[in-house]
Amino acid sequence: MIRNLALLLMLCGLFGAAPALAAEARDPYTHFFNPNTGDLKDELADAKSAGKTAVFLMFEQEGCPGCIHMKTHVLSHPEVQKFYRSRFLNFAIDIHSSVPLTDFAGRGHTEKSYAQSARVKGTPTLVFHDLAGNEVVRIVGTIREADEFLLLGEFVASGAYKTRKFAEFKQHRRPEKGS
Repeated sequence: MIRNLALLLMLCGLFGAAPALAAEARDPYTHFFNPNTGDLKDELADAKSAGKTAVFLMFEQEGCPGCIHMKTHVLSHPEVQKFYRSRFLNFAIDIHSSVPLTDFAGRGHTEKSYAQSARVKGTPTLVFHDLAGNEVVRIVGTIREADEFLLLGEFVASGAYKTRKFAEFKQHRRPEKGS
């Protein structure tokens, strides 16, 4: 049994799957999301001074199956955490929370009222804001795979969102079948 597992891991390594299998999952609240001060305007200034390309917000709610999937299977990957932490400030916003929050324009809210003002209708909703505080990319729903989430981060960090939709970017970035 152990020999078969070792053989499987070796074969996966030949085809590029070993890092995903071997990667140890890490808590996204510790390693993906940045500590939230509750002041997005100040966080935006921090993102600028730290050389980040955007601020990423994940609107979530307790018990949301898509949110749980993303935190367990996507945001827990060390390579996702490293990529996003190096390029973005990342925050979780609970759409039902009464925790105070200052938005990018300096207006006071709760997390719930901010989610409502941002027209969040379901969770997870993934939103990137540029360094001026403008929303530049919104994805409603779960991104199921770490590779696709990394591609989304590359889409935003590269500025490709300025000239095309994410679906077009994905189509041109993925290798063709059989190659």
